[in-house]
Amino acid sequence: MKYAIVFERTPSGYSAYVPDLPGCVAAAGSHGRVEKLIHEAVALHLEALRGDGVPIPEASTSVGSVEVPGPR
Repeated sequence: MKYAIVFERTPSGYSAYVPDLPGCVAAAGSHGRVEKLIHEAVALHLEALRGDGVPIPEASTSVGSVEVPGPR
């Protein structure tokens, strides 16, 4: 199963979250570091859900992008 991850630049670095796993977040000073941390967070989040006997949410969020013309 693949979950969508949203990466955002913040004033102090980067943050990431998984829309289909509420509460699954990470923050770090660099994009590379936050990417590593969010992957670890997903694994821990799913492990905790299993441990609590909670069903694992289906991956239902999809992502896309739109290209817009640059400044003229």
